[in-house]
Amino acid sequence: MTTSSEHDAITGWFIGRLPEGWFIGPVEVVVDREEISVLGPLAAPELPEAASEAERAAAVEGRIKGFREDTRDRRITIAREAEHRFGRKVAWGVDCGGHRVLFTHLSVPVMTRLRQPERLVLDTLVEAGVARSRSEALAWAVRLVGKHTEDWLQELRAAMEHVRRVREQGPEEDPGAQAVVE
Repeated sequence: MTTSSEHDAITGWFIGRLPEGWFIGPVEVVVDREEISVLGPLAAPELPEAASEAERAAAVEGRIKGFREDTRDRRITIAREAEHRFGRKVAWGVDCGGHRVLFTHLSVPVMTRLRQPERLVLDTLVEAGVARSRSEALAWAVRLVGKHTEDWLQELRAAMEHVRRVREQGPEEDPGAQAVVE
């Protein structure tokens, strides 16, 4: 888990390094052990009120594709600098018109041991066509849990961060206490 000071340093670095005008608001920087994801808001395309949903979706898709192509070389340069500095891969993404799109990002294998009841759950998801493999079924289940428990996970992360800060501070010494010398 990344400490809050490390996350703040990474976020600050990206805020300072990103070119002016790329995004219409603050970037969201998500950090884990392997990857840094940088997500920025793009202005939604302006369309007439009478525009259809298909037209709106195509306009948003076009805006995202344009940003991705127009910024590719600069994003690669910034990502290489960050990877060297922070020892993690960098992924990029945007929010536009209510759609969040992540560009190339990591898919990291995670080893786990499951007992038969848990394996049966994964096998059922595969047999039902929800997933193509146990690995994909497990990823689907993790996304589902994350989606339905985000408030709880945020509270848990905040509590873990508080514990981390308290550990870093260590116990306070009592200024009135005297050392016992024998």
